Amino acid sequence: MRIITKGAEPNSLTQHRAQAHSDYDNYARKDDLRVALVGEQRGLCCYCTGRIRAVSTAMKIEHWQCQATYPRQQLDYGNLLGACLGGEGKSPDEQHCDTRKANCDLKWNPANIAHVIENRVYFTSDGHIRSPDPEFDRQLDEVLNLNIAILRNNRKSILDVIANWWKNTPNARQKVQPKIDHIVSAAEHSQFSPVTVSYLRQKLGGAAR
Repeated sequence: MRIITKGAEPNSLTQHRAQAHSDYDNYARKDDLRVALVGEQRGLCCYCTGRIRAVSTAMKIEHWQCQATYPRQQLDYGNLLGACLGGEGKSPDEQHCDTRKANCDLKWNPANIAHVIENRVYFTSDGHIRSPDPEFDRQLDEVLNLNIAILRNNRKSILDVIANWWKNTPNARQKVQPKIDHIVSAAEHSQFSPVTVSYLRQKLGGAAR
């Protein structure tokens, strides 16, 4: 996970919300939402940070507070996120992110800057994502299922690559901040790049572990 900076909502959403009897289901221009969400999330899922694309076959529009429990939030752009398909159609044990979450609540929202999500999570050397907050740590496992083997192995691969770079690059410490800046400024981020950034910030003694 990483902090998501929300931008301006699509005009079509603003106009739709102003109409009588508007809701998420009768909002016809969801492609506008997909484009906006993928752009501000730099092409990464809001939870696992795998790749998403602005088409219905490559992403889902996630309501951080679900429509069933929080109907008044269904057209609130700050409540909307772009998520991967999360193993849709597979068994529950193989599902993750929004598909696994369904109507459950989460304690922290990656798009709420006050929640400072990057300080709420860290990555272990074997690719697990964990939280020092016991409740959120449980939610990472049980609600989002972010520690299934495929995600854990992807993160470990990223960690192995960046650890090897750190070990074998002369004067690596002097090159860390430019490397971080290059990663976070990219218009489209590499899959699981927050793992790399977390590792490098740890090497600089930052907040991420």
